[in-house]
Amino acid sequence: MSCTTILVGKKASYDGSTIIARDDDSGSGRYDPKKFVVVAPQEQPRHYRSVLSHVEIDLPDNPCRYSIVPNVLPNRGILAEAGVNERNVAMSATETIAVNERVLGADPLVALQPADEANGKPETPGGIGEEDIITLVLPYVNTAREGVKRLAELLETYGTYESNGIIISDVDEIWYVETIGGHHWIARRVPDDKCAIIPNQLGIDYFDFDDAFSDAREFMCSADLQEFIETHHLGRAAGTQGGMNGGHCNPRIVFGTATAKDHIYNTPRAWYMYRYLDPADAENLTPESDDIPWCLEPENAVTVEDVDFLLGSHFEGTPYDPYGTQGTEESRHRYRPIGINRTGHMVAMQIRPYAPVESRSIMWISYGSGAFTTSAPFYANVDDTPAYLRDTTPEVSTDCLYWTNRLIATLADAHFYETSNAVEGFSEDVRSFGHRLVERTDDALAIGGSATGAGGAGSAVGGSGSMSGAAVDSGSDGLASPTSVPARLAAANDEMAEYLRSRNTKLLGDVLYTSSNLMHNSFAMSDRWN
Repeated sequence: MSCTTILVGKKASYDGSTIIARDDDSGSGRYDPKKFVVVAPQEQPRHYRSVLSHVEIDLPDNPCRYSIVPNVLPNRGILAEAGVNERNVAMSATETIAVNERVLGADPLVALQPADEANGKPETPGGIGEEDIITLVLPYVNTAREGVKRLAELLETYGTYESNGIIISDVDEIWYVETIGGHHWIARRVPDDKCAIIPNQLGIDYFDFDDAFSDAREFMCSADLQEFIETHHLGRAAGTQGGMNGGHCNPRIVFGTATAKDHIYNTPRAWYMYRYLDPADAENLTPESDDIPWCLEPENAVTVEDVDFLLGSHFEGTPYDPYGTQGTEESRHRYRPIGINRTGHMVAMQIRPYAPVESRSIMWISYGSGAFTTSAPFYANVDDTPAYLRDTTPEVSTDCLYWTNRLIATLADAHFYETSNAVEGFSEDVRSFGHRLVERTDDALAIGGSATGAGGAGSAVGGSGSMSGAAVDSGSDGLASPTSVPARLAAANDEMAEYLRSRNTKLLGDVLYTSSNLMHNSFAMSDRWN
């Protein structure tokens, strides 16, 4: 199991943005190269066939442009993982979760059934999964709420072959969807003043059926979910009828799992995130607590730097840090860290209410293990992405960000303290440059004129509106010439990528030099006489 998620409501963030972020971690022993690409409407399939499940789905003929950070290798399908469309709707998919055997018995997962030629049985396709979800949903929705409804329709029609959590956000709302068995689902809106933390477990711990089946302001679910719980005796809470208690239930108890393996792999990550964001309220929690709340009100407004730190963290300041000096050798390797060696990327999608719709969405992207790198900001609503992040090769190459970061992490891991100053200096430089670049670009667009100002036409929920506006650029002759906003944003992205290339090259050189000096076979003539 892999991935860790943090969701930050607009009143919990430092600037009023909604922020959804997830580490995309590959399975044990596998490392998936990543790329940052744009999918134009003409490139979106009209008839879709899943690589893994072979399910075939006809798609609408009106997709919009969207930017994603998928796998390089197509062997397991597109696996878009994280994306933002030009209407400022963001998705992260998926957070691997688990449901209990009673749920799976009542509503089995929809797995691919291979053909049985000997008995004349044709192949039976499976349902949809992580490979498919963003591709099937993101290009067709104007708001996060629309995204939940489209995903729900797909789950109910085709089913799924795996248990997943899916995040969908816009400028006003963040929704978290969990699949329940093969065809059922629940969704909860992240409260505006709270953060949600999800570490590979079914996380939602409160669900209000009265709201779900009336106004659906904060909750949504399958139409028959109450009957599903009661019919299959899924309720476990004492004193409840079929899992219900006055119109609400705890889905984590009804549908989820709590095993000894969770206490090694999952709950410690939730504990550390909770401890960092709300230390006073976390005093009675431990790394193996089963009742760590799904959401919390942070002690301080949450920044992009907080998200970046947490999703690359390894239990710093505790006896469980694999690079630490506290505790024992056993305790330092007792629990699975958040920032792990198998992280392919971290993408934090920030949708800013104060920015014009065409430049509202920023994707903070890092490749590789978060303990040895940092995220950098890239505007989402562009027609193309920088080659340094886009053209990741299947083979190792320092011409692309992904492999450079992987090399740095592997070299620095063996000499963590000796290289930590260089890594920290790199992270500080990149984030500082990124913030300056975003402010400078925003200011230039405001001075030059953008298609739609913040709060103006097209700034409705979800940020739908024209993306074809023009900014004014001053040419070499001093005359104003029109430049499309996506082109201006792409130019800023190229500048960020070029800075990353230069700074990453320096960090690789610094780490390589330090690690070379510390090789076990090092020897100088002066060593003999010391």
